[in-house]
Amino acid sequence: MLSFFWLRCLLKMVKGNIVVPEDILSFCCNGLQGSTSPPCTQDTGEQQEEAAGAMGGHNPTEVQMSQLVLPCHSNQHGELSAGQLLKWIDTAACLSAERHAGCPCVTASMDDIYFEHTISVGQVVNIKAKVNRAFNSSMEVGIQVSYEDLSSGKHCSICKAYATFVAQGPPGTKVKLKPLTLQTEEEKIEYSIAAERRRMRLVHKDTLKDLLTRSTSNTEMETRDGSVVVPAEKTRVESVELVLPPHANHQGNTFGGQIMAWMENVATIAASRLCHAHPTLRAIEMFHFRGPSQVGDRLVLKAIVNNAFKNSMEVGVCTEAYDQEMSVSRRHINSAFMTFVVLDEEGRPRTLPMVIPQPGDGERRYREASARKKIRLDRKYVVSCKQTEVPLSVPWDQSNKVYLSYNNVSALKTLVAKANWVLAREKEKVQIYTLEEDKFLSFRIEMSVHISASQAFSLLSDLRRRHEWDSHFESAELVQQVDEDDAIYHVLSQTLSCENKPQDFVILASRRKPCSRGDPYVVAFRSVTLPTHPASTNYTRGETLCSGFCVWPESEEISKVAYYNQATPGYLNYVTTNVVGLSSNFCATFEACEKFLLKNKDELIARLQDL
Repeated sequence: MLSFFWLRCLLKMVKGNIVVPEDILSFCCNGLQGSTSPPCTQDTGEQQEEAAGAMGGHNPTEVQMSQLVLPCHSNQHGELSAGQLLKWIDTAACLSAERHAGCPCVTASMDDIYFEHTISVGQVVNIKAKVNRAFNSSMEVGIQVSYEDLSSGKHCSICKAYATFVAQGPPGTKVKLKPLTLQTEEEKIEYSIAAERRRMRLVHKDTLKDLLTRSTSNTEMETRDGSVVVPAEKTRVESVELVLPPHANHQGNTFGGQIMAWMENVATIAASRLCHAHPTLRAIEMFHFRGPSQVGDRLVLKAIVNNAFKNSMEVGVCTEAYDQEMSVSRRHINSAFMTFVVLDEEGRPRTLPMVIPQPGDGERRYREASARKKIRLDRKYVVSCKQTEVPLSVPWDQSNKVYLSYNNVSALKTLVAKANWVLAREKEKVQIYTLEEDKFLSFRIEMSVHISASQAFSLLSDLRRRHEWDSHFESAELVQQVDEDDAIYHVLSQTLSCENKPQDFVILASRRKPCSRGDPYVVAFRSVTLPTHPASTNYTRGETLCSGFCVWPESEEISKVAYYNQATPGYLNYVTTNVVGLSSNFCATFEACEKFLLKNKDELIARLQDL
């Protein structure tokens, strides 16, 4: 039986047909078709979208996978192996990407994954994957994983992940992906924020490098009373795997999920050598695949505990590939960093032994693990929290600037993409809309202006000129030019608070140019706290949770300018007074904004020509 299976796989490879891995075969048996990719043609995508329309608006890229957890999928605890779950996640995401691309796709990267719960034998894993946004030849796929207990009917979320896939056409050609057809509010939000997540991935390495540059170069060892000390070298693991046909996709390249599963295996062994217990995987940091490996390659997987904190440890894993003849040196395929905990009988994290790093590279890895932990905490706190769970003013820190900027822009884009905006008032060219939600009343003011979108974007993004058209602003001081797209301002307002004192704000302004056609120019504002600018007794410190401008080009010389604000309690009375028509301040301010834009656009053109 086994010999016949291998013979069948080899015959298929010789004929050039698709070799379907075991996981996808079981997936198809559960009722989902589509593991074999059609030729890369435009007609395929159009036919899928037409079929989706016939099914009542179902997303044509959505893939659903349900897997019953069997003993062969479990670890020593009788729980689903994290490696097996990663294989299923990658398979579902790949199928979704290929549905949209209409051609083979490969895994390029995977964002942070936080595992909230474990899954036991006998429970069902439900995975839903769909393409959030297509760029040029790459696309972001969002994945949601939950488990279902068949005996009780209980459903529980396990994790949420974002993967990037690259479409691969015939050799020597580059695939140009078609844009998505957005149908629901959720799809519009995910589409809009996907550009911000992409930006964050691109600067991930620089964020770590910047944090290490600014931190002390000395390796400070943690002191832990009564803790066992283990040399890091004692946790080192090296293992080799031969890539066989069941490990590969229909292009002969090793499945990304299979590589992740092998990496999780050696990382678990390294973590076990530190604590002499069975560890539980809690998180995998964002990682990138550097290159492919093929059937017949040997993959060398190396793992070591980089740092052990009080209740968690980071394990670094490196994957290298070489062929049978070793005609070239080993190729670096991937690196990943995994966080493990050891749970006691009541499910609480145990205190871990301390790690002593080796001099040189060991100390470097030790320091980098501490930096990555800080970045993970920043990212999880700022990016993963729901908007209602984040305080109005978040402490500004150079190390979390990427994530605060991400949160600032994504919050505004989420507000823009909401579907239930209602036209509340219209006066001449100015329109006022409201959005009522459980905890917030948001408003938007918009009008068309005879100015190009790029010019309006340039003029509106500098808060130092806001007082020229907004009577509520007295002045704005540039406190810190963070980078080309982000700046922090200290704003003084002429509006009196309930304490009969003028207000001041410390505001992060984040600018974004369009990522692709149809995207707006964005200027997002949110409050932050700075040690250099504490609250003063002369002012009432005001806060803004989410506000900003979006500018859409309607033609080369006309733009739609819209201002959004998620009103805080102190601002609510002013908002409702304008919305119901008892005041015209909103309209007057926006009309002044139009005059400011028209007055200064010629000056801006002349300045740009001089440059």
